[in-house]
Amino acid sequence: MRQFNLRVLLILSLGHLVVDIYQGALPAILPFLKEKLELSYALTGMILMASNFTSSILQPLFGYVSDKKAMAFLLPLGLLAAGVGFSLLPLSGHLALILGLVVISGLGVASYHPEGYKTAHFFTGQRAATGMSIFSVGGNIGFSLGPILSMYIIDAFGFSALPVIVVPALLCVAVVLANRRTIMMPVAVHSEAVKRDVPGTSKLAYTSLGMVILIVVMRSWTQIGLMTYIPFYYIDYLKGDPLFAGKLVFVFLFCGAAGTLIGAPIADRFGHRLFVRISMLLTTITLPVIFIPAIEKSILLFVVLGIQGMLLVSSFSVTIVMAQKLLPSKLGIASGLMVGFAIGTGGLGVTILGIVADHYGVPTALYSIAILPLVGFVLSMFLRYDD
Repeated sequence: MRQFNLRVLLILSLGHLVVDIYQGALPAILPFLKEKLELSYALTGMILMASNFTSSILQPLFGYVSDKKAMAFLLPLGLLAAGVGFSLLPLSGHLALILGLVVISGLGVASYHPEGYKTAHFFTGQRAATGMSIFSVGGNIGFSLGPILSMYIIDAFGFSALPVIVVPALLCVAVVLANRRTIMMPVAVHSEAVKRDVPGTSKLAYTSLGMVILIVVMRSWTQIGLMTYIPFYYIDYLKGDPLFAGKLVFVFLFCGAAGTLIGAPIADRFGHRLFVRISMLLTTITLPVIFIPAIEKSILLFVVLGIQGMLLVSSFSVTIVMAQKLLPSKLGIASGLMVGFAIGTGGLGVTILGIVADHYGVPTALYSIAILPLVGFVLSMFLRYDD
């Protein structure tokens, strides 16, 4: 029987934090790469697209390979690739080399996530969502720290000094390697057990998994849509302070990370499916409050948006646990589908919102986001899942 191991979960969460620093920092340094290489906006966007494809969309592929054979070495290797690939970007003078390094960093991110979620599964014990939230919150924190850390280094020492950002990756690799035996043992045991006796997966399980993926897609589109269009709304439409808009996004992300930790124990106690339903329902109810005139131009907006982030993201680790339970012999694929594919498609939602904004204005694009959690809630009502 699996046992809850906080120490190992914290080590894995630290790795998750570090690897997502590089994923979160890339959009922040794109203006510097654009200026240095004199790139067009289209070519600059190509860099981000290459990163999104390799770091997110390819995660299920790494999960598939991981399920075939114990590959816990992907944890330190993923950390190293993510850190080294990103840190060398300021030293590159050609677009082809930039894209190559972005792909290397992205593959490092993609390889760490399924293996990390798969490994964390064996140390959560009976508190599956709680344990998974400890691992997940590391990524939430790392993603929000990436822009801050990279901008601090560039502001203090210049863009050419950015390679020092590889230090967290090197230190974390050392920590993971020092604890490799404890971390890798249950993964190897599980791999051998799967080879001996692979349990069949019913059509109902696959149908339920598809439903969970769709719910996560709705949640991801909502989250990324708010992150993207809140600054546009308050800067371009309301003519507000850019710093104010930046603080709003930070509060939204920070409270989302807190929601991941707070919501998981509640889900473990009252049921994962019920918690997802309540999370999506409360998000649907509270989201329109953001647009009340008395709130959108006052300090109360921070409170409302913080609550919104907490409610929306609180089911993050819960849905991963649900996917792993539905595919117990394919933990890597389940994790890759949830974290990589489902969340990665959030970028597609933002593209659609961009078309809406171009034709009908930014407010309409932002208002239309309120429909997404409602769709997620309706889908959750048809979800068949045994807690």
